Amino acid sequence: MMRKELSNAQANYNPQFYKSFEGALEAFFSEECPQLGGGRTRRLLVDVIRSMVGEFFPSTTCLTAGQTPWTCVHKDARSSYAKTICKTRLTPVVLDLVKPADIKDRAAGVSLKDLRKEAVARLFQQAYQQDGVLTCAEVAILLKLGVSTVSLYVNEWEEENQQILPRRGTIHDMGPTLTHKRQIIEKLVFEGKSVEVVCRETCHSPEAVLRYITSFKQILLCRRKGLEKADISFATKMSLRLVEEYFDLMDDYRKQHPHLETEGEMWINDLVKNLEKISTLGKDKTNN
Repeated sequence: MMRKELSNAQANYNPQFYKSFEGALEAFFSEECPQLGGGRTRRLLVDVIRSMVGEFFPSTTCLTAGQTPWTCVHKDARSSYAKTICKTRLTPVVLDLVKPADIKDRAAGVSLKDLRKEAVARLFQQAYQQDGVLTCAEVAILLKLGVSTVSLYVNEWEEENQQILPRRGTIHDMGPTLTHKRQIIEKLVFEGKSVEVVCRETCHSPEAVLRYITSFKQILLCRRKGLEKADISFATKMSLRLVEEYFDLMDDYRKQHPHLETEGEMWINDLVKNLEKISTLGKDKTNN
């Protein structure tokens, strides 16, 4: 008798579990995508999709005035040549388009340009704090600005604050963003800062900073052998533009150390030794 009542209860109530988004999704897979597999495979896919929906479409009740959800590339996503965005790991973030402080600053007479510049910096930083990286194009869309204007604000903010904003081009070492490489080498070689400090100021990992040191050293050694810029670019598989930018850095170093000029190319040997010392200290810090 008890067994029959249990069966009746199951018959009455079990179907209610499937009257949901998850149930509709599983039915869709069953009808439209039978090649996906059996019930277990479909339920696994449903669970993953449900989790992604919760992650990418969070409840708006926790958002405050001036905030907006946004989806961007994850900071740990690996970039490679010709890799499309549909094959790139994404992550949701919440950004402050307008903050109460913006209203106070405007009332106090702060210029629109300065407000927009701070807003540009804020969006890049907030996304990075939530494991995301924005491009200048994304910030341009969010703030209704031109991409060139955003780039101008980025350059001005970085110059004024002596920090590098965590953009996708700088974090993933892609696109035309080369200035950050120069700034990292300058901070290490010219300013004598430690790898740890440079990582904090530029939002780069120790591994990335050490990679830049290695690249710079490769170009330096090629120059010592008398190779032309185009040949160095081909040999190191680095862009000609990057090679030229590193050459400019080397010339700056030579000008700052005129006493080394008395013995021909001795400044190159001095710079190589300096880079090796920095690299060794950086590796020791990373291993610890």
